[in-house]
Amino acid sequence: MDRMSGIAIFSRAAETLSFAEAGRQLGISASAVGKAVARLEARLGLRLFHRSTRSVRLTPEGELFLARCQRILNEIVEAESELAVSRAAPTGRLRVSVPRVGMLLMPVLAAFMRQYPEVQLDIDISDRIVDVIEDGFDVVLRTGEAVDSQLTTRVLGHYSLVIVASPAYLAERGVPAEPEDLATHACLQHRFSRTGRLRRWSFVRGGATFEVELPTTAIASAVEPLIALAEQGLGLASVPDFAVRAQLADGSLVTVLRDFTADRVPFRALWPSGRMMPPKARVFVDFLSRHLFPSESKN
Repeated sequence: MDRMSGIAIFSRAAETLSFAEAGRQLGISASAVGKAVARLEARLGLRLFHRSTRSVRLTPEGELFLARCQRILNEIVEAESELAVSRAAPTGRLRVSVPRVGMLLMPVLAAFMRQYPEVQLDIDISDRIVDVIEDGFDVVLRTGEAVDSQLTTRVLGHYSLVIVASPAYLAERGVPAEPEDLATHACLQHRFSRTGRLRRWSFVRGGATFEVELPTTAIASAVEPLIALAEQGLGLASVPDFAVRAQLADGSLVTVLRDFTADRVPFRALWPSGRMMPPKARVFVDFLSRHLFPSESKN
C-alpha cells in the first residue's frame, strides 16, 4: 500500500511539477509529498526530479517512470469502473438480433422480460448477416461458426437437427428405418430466405456424412410452419431439437432416424470486442444460456 501511495503522490507531483500544488490536490503537505518522493527515489536508487528553490522538473528516468505509473493508475481506475458497472442493476434498451428461429425463443425471451422488467428488448428477427457494430446491436444470436475478429463470441449451447412427425402420420405411412426410406414419404422442407436454397438433410452412417434426395410436399422459410404442418400429420420435418421440446414431451410429435442424425450445431451470442459488456447484455446472455441449454450450462 505504501508503494502504491508513493506512485500516486509521485504521479501527481510530476503532473503539476509542484510539490505544494500536488499536496494541495491530495490533501497533504508539500513536505509530505517531498518525503514520499524521496522514499520512492531511495527505493529505486535514482533521482526522479531535478529540484531547485525555484522549480521542479523530471529527470529522463522520472519521465520514463511517470509513463509507466500513469498506465498502472489508469488500469486501476478502469478496474474500479468495471466493478462499479458490473454491480449496477441491468436497465435500458437492449438491441438484439436473432435468427428466424428466434420466434421459437419467445417463451424464454418473455421469461427474461418478467425477471428483468427494467430492460427493454428491441428484437430484430432476421437471417441476414448484420454488422453488429455499425447496426448498433448489443447482442447478436447466430448459429454456426464465428470468424469476425471484431466480435467477442460465447457458445450458449449446442442443438441437433431432428426429424419429427406426428404419431398419426407414422401410423398411416409407416416409420422410416433408413434415410433412403424418406423417398416415399412426405417431406416438409425449409428454404433459406437469404439464398433461396433448400436446407439439405444430412445423415451419418459409419462415421461418414451423406445426404439423400428428398421429395417436397411443402416448403417454408421459417421453422414454425414446418412444425405446425408436422403436428397436423402432413409430413416429416427436420427442425432444431430445442424448437420441439414441448411437442416431444406431450407426444404430439416423435422423432425418427435418430441413429442417423448426430450433428451438433453451436448457438452463439456475439457482441463488440474491446468494450466491457454492459450488465443488461451480460444478464441476457447468461439467462439464455441457462434456459435454452440447461444441461450444458450446468457443466
